[in-house]
Amino acid sequence: MQYDLIVIGSGPGGYVSAIRASQLGLKTAIVERDELGGVCLNWGCIPTKSLLKSAQVFEYLTHASDYGISIEGNAKPDFKAMVERSRGVADGMSNGVQYLLKKNKIDVIQGTGKLTKDKKVEVTDSKDKKSVYESKHILLATGARSRQLPNLPQDGEKVIGYRKALTLEKQPKSMLVVGSGAIGSEFAYFYNAIGTKVTLVEYLDNIVPLEDEEVSKQLGRSFKKAGIDVKVSSEVTSVDTSGKTVKVNIKDKKGKETTVEADIVLSAVGITPNIENIGLEEAGVEVENGRVKVDEFYQTTAKGIYAIGDIVPGQALAHVASAEGILCVEKIAGHNPEPINYNNIPGCTYTSPEVASVGFTEKAAKEAGYDLKIGKFPFTASGKASAAGHKDGFVKLIFDAKYGELLGAHLIGANVTEMIAELVTARKLETTGHELIKAIHPHPTMSEAIMEAAAAAYDEVIHI
Repeated sequence: MQYDLIVIGSGPGGYVSAIRASQLGLKTAIVERDELGGVCLNWGCIPTKSLLKSAQVFEYLTHASDYGISIEGNAKPDFKAMVERSRGVADGMSNGVQYLLKKNKIDVIQGTGKLTKDKKVEVTDSKDKKSVYESKHILLATGARSRQLPNLPQDGEKVIGYRKALTLEKQPKSMLVVGSGAIGSEFAYFYNAIGTKVTLVEYLDNIVPLEDEEVSKQLGRSFKKAGIDVKVSSEVTSVDTSGKTVKVNIKDKKGKETTVEADIVLSAVGITPNIENIGLEEAGVEVENGRVKVDEFYQTTAKGIYAIGDIVPGQALAHVASAEGILCVEKIAGHNPEPINYNNIPGCTYTSPEVASVGFTEKAAKEAGYDLKIGKFPFTASGKASAAGHKDGFVKLIFDAKYGELLGAHLIGANVTEMIAELVTARKLETTGHELIKAIHPHPTMSEAIMEAAAAAYDEVIHI
């Protein structure tokens, strides 16, 4: 069958691209070797948020007296039920993707897709039967997997990746998490919240190291207050899995070595793009620094073949893959879309407190040569945060002193992942600090802190 577009991979980059293509009148098929929805819906974004919600509810129950509620007996986490709930949520979302693809008349081809020399798509199904499909355009959206370190090999039992961390059969008494990006920090929070003794190891000087330094340090303080043993400026040099527990040797930057024992070690040190065995060389698609080379509209070096998401340069985030896919197929369909501004991509970490940010950090803005106005508003001064019992954190806004442009926004606190979109929109529209101050925010809300932080930058803040 002749298609206008075949998409290989059905994650949030692939399935969104396929749906948008169908909306634009392109006859579209999607190739998927596993569950529809890819890693994000089945093994990443969605099931982790389910587990984190379970941990949050458990924390509410254990602190019920703080809210004037008396509970007889002790609340206990049912780890198996938490995992089952997360799998049910993931399954529901995957079924939702199946419905959307059917609704938009997109053919789903089950199997492993690969490019051929003559720029067709060869699909091998579960019985090793090969079928070849033709298309005017082919979009690669094959995603990524857990990165493996030579000194931290994953055996799937004692040293695991994020997929296994989602489906452990029983709750470990202790866990050592290597890497404090979003994945590592979220799992550290979850397991600590339900009673596992957690050690978090980060090679760089602060956890969530891509965030503004003040945010990183605040999350570190919150984690330590919650009982997580945070070790920064440290690296794992060796692991010994020969005994009942795992013995992990850790060395800090001063050369001091310590040994930590844990039931499980979770390796959360990043991702590796899935670019092997998909026919890149055969089709003439060039790779640079482990990522597929593309132009601003995601055209590869082979005409008619495109790539998006985790396999191309840029942030490996679900919403980035979706945006890239939509832009790509709109260009294929003859539209004139605006290239993505990668400095206006929001990042979120769903710990407690949550972290959300967009744009320049303070350090990056200074290095770029800007003169800055910076405003901070702590949630300790927020009436809504006090009423909710979540006073950890703050909003930090960074403005260009000359023109008032919002250069960066850095939030840490309860529900800030729901607040960051306002600031992404503000940056998109080139909103100034004074416009944010004069935008009336509802009271009492956590979002008032945005208005107050902007006012703080211009010495107009009222509530601190």
